[in-house]
Amino acid sequence: MTPGSGLQAGLKNRHLSMIAIGGVIGAGLFVGSSTGIATAGPGILLSYALVGTLVVLVMRMLGEMSAANPTSGSFSAHADRALGRWAGFSIGWLYWFFWVVVLAVEATAGAKILEGWVPAVPQWGWALIVMIVLTATNLVSVGSYGEFEFWFAGIKVVAIGAFVVIGLLAVFGVLPGVDAEKASFGNLTSHGGFLPHGPGAILTGVLLVVFSFMGSEIATLAAGESENPQQAVTKSTNSIIWRIGVFYLGSILVVVSLLPWDDASIAKDGSYVAALNSLGIAHAGEIMNVIVLTSVLSCLNSGLYTASRMAFSLGERGDAPKAFARVNSRGVPRTAILASVVFGFVAVFFNYLSPDTIFLFLVNSSGAVALFVWLVICFSQLRMRKILQREAPEKLVVKMWLYPYLTWATATLIVGVLVYMLFDTEHDGRETVLLSLLVAAIVLVIAVVRQRLAAARPAPAAENPDKVSVG
Repeated sequence: MTPGSGLQAGLKNRHLSMIAIGGVIGAGLFVGSSTGIATAGPGILLSYALVGTLVVLVMRMLGEMSAANPTSGSFSAHADRALGRWAGFSIGWLYWFFWVVVLAVEATAGAKILEGWVPAVPQWGWALIVMIVLTATNLVSVGSYGEFEFWFAGIKVVAIGAFVVIGLLAVFGVLPGVDAEKASFGNLTSHGGFLPHGPGAILTGVLLVVFSFMGSEIATLAAGESENPQQAVTKSTNSIIWRIGVFYLGSILVVVSLLPWDDASIAKDGSYVAALNSLGIAHAGEIMNVIVLTSVLSCLNSGLYTASRMAFSLGERGDAPKAFARVNSRGVPRTAILASVVFGFVAVFFNYLSPDTIFLFLVNSSGAVALFVWLVICFSQLRMRKILQREAPEKLVVKMWLYPYLTWATATLIVGVLVYMLFDTEHDGRETVLLSLLVAAIVLVIAVVRQRLAAARPAPAAENPDKVSVG
């Protein structure tokens, strides 16, 4: 690829493998799991299993489309081809909005940890430093992003893997030098039963954990800048089942087995810190803070990368300023990166200026975007499969299982979760859905108006706007 002509294949296979694995492990797994455990008890495992199954199915659909046509726009580009320009525009901008808000949330979370270690630097100063460092990392080259993510995602993976192994050894009573008095699989049923708050708590748990899975689709966006995009997409799609099984279900199973779900330390210290403390591991809190900080930095790094590549793709398709689609000699979309990080900086500023008004609106109004994205992937796959079968059947190297029945079942489940959220007032589910729908409606109106204005203009003779491309 000639310099300046487009994105370059700067990601190696090892980068893609770790991005795929680490993308599933969000900081929310470490930070938010204690709330889910308190809400559903050991039954939170069913909540994680339900959402995990949903993610596996959605990723299978996305893998089918992305293996046939790897692109930095991923599902937005697929929606553009399968459903129309309005769909690609809307979901692309909503996804960009989601990740730039995440930048502010994660920068603030990382700054809190760093301020605890070095209080001489104020929290806003740490947030600024973190954002500047990661912006520089992304601006250097896609390879520097990949290298950073390789090591930081690697730390997350090793940490959770070690936690699962050590925890299981303690539960079975074979961990040398440790007397874990409370550790037992009996904790799953002995404190009010497996579902102490009833089966309805499973769905409430779903609302609390669903957003910690956002990021599993990053590998399909990054595949467009890899050495072998089709192989990278296929590999990440096929491995997601064991990744979710080990990192989510495995680690949560260890937590609720090491300690009773209603143990006060889980709510007080956080689920993973409480579990480590129960084993008498020294400095468990600080160890966990290092791991959480690593997850935060990894999420920030990937969030900036993801937002900028979505902006680049929108620019390429004429749905964003043309400057977003320009790259420098190193194949980096500098304008798209800077535009994304500027919005992130503004959001960080609002977090300190008015955390309970403007920033809260930004967070809540982007909260349901994950579910919107997954729903659009379902409908895109239903249409794209027919297009691929008709025009390029040889590109169907990854296939969705039980098509179209399982796709429809997945879409129905996602709609069910959204409807359930509308009745959830205790955990802000209703506010999140309504505000997210408001933002989505605004973006959708803009998309439809743009499409109608474009249709009113006479198209150049060389173009055929009715033809649907598959790559």
